This record gives sequence, structure tokens and C-alpha cells, in this order.
Amino acid sequence: MNLKMSIKRIHNNKEILQLRRSLRKRLTPAEAFLWKVLKTKQLAGRKFVKQHSIGSYIVDFYCAFENLIIELDGEGHQSPTAQEYDIKRTNYLNGLGYKVLRFENRMVFDNLTSVLTEIQDCFNKEP
Repeated sequence: MNLKMSIKRIHNNKEILQLRRSLRKRLTPAEAFLWKVLKTKQLAGRKFVKQHSIGSYIVDFYCAFENLIIELDGEGHQSPTAQEYDIKRTNYLNGLGYKVLRFENRMVFDNLTSVLTEIQDCFNKEP
């Protein structure tokens, strides 16, 4: 089995397809706000998808071209249990070679320009 085949199997897990679809239909306000800028290759020509699964995890936004994941964190991510889960999840995704950026929801609303700059700073390739 080659590496490309094994990587494909971890994307878009069919077992959580319905959950992904449901999440896409009910984005949080912060996700919807950021999605307006990320969709249709509006950010430096990069294609992002929303609510994409990698392994058993569903990430908020994913750019395959850059191996980049963007996660938006609301108040639910402030508890020690949630933070421990987020660390485990981020370590798993980093271990697969993905760069994970995390932003608090309010940052997206209050300082979108900085969020977009930080995302673009992670771009390594020409589209």
C-alpha cells in the first residue's frame, strides 16, 4: 500500500458523513463569518472546504493545497477537558503533517484582518 492510498482513507470518513453534512448546514456565527472570506478561493486563490473529516475528527476548515486546518474555538473550548481534547486532536493532526491554526471566535469578529494575515502567513506554495 502506498502512502497516497493510506492518506486518502483518512479523509471524509463515511461513518460521520451525516454529522459533517449537519455541521455544514448549521455553522456557528464565527464559522459563517469566516467562511464568507474563505469560500470560492477568495483568500489568495486557496480552496478551503468546511467541516471536513480527517480520521475520526471533523475540522472546521481545511485547505488541502497547503495541508492547513483552521479551527475556531468558542466558550466550549475553555474547560480543561475540552482543552485536553483539543491538544490531543491537534497533536494527531500535526503528526499527519497538517498545520493547525486555532482562533477564538471573537478574534474572527473583532480582528478579521489579523486572522486572515496569520492564515496567509502559513501559505508555502504558489496556487
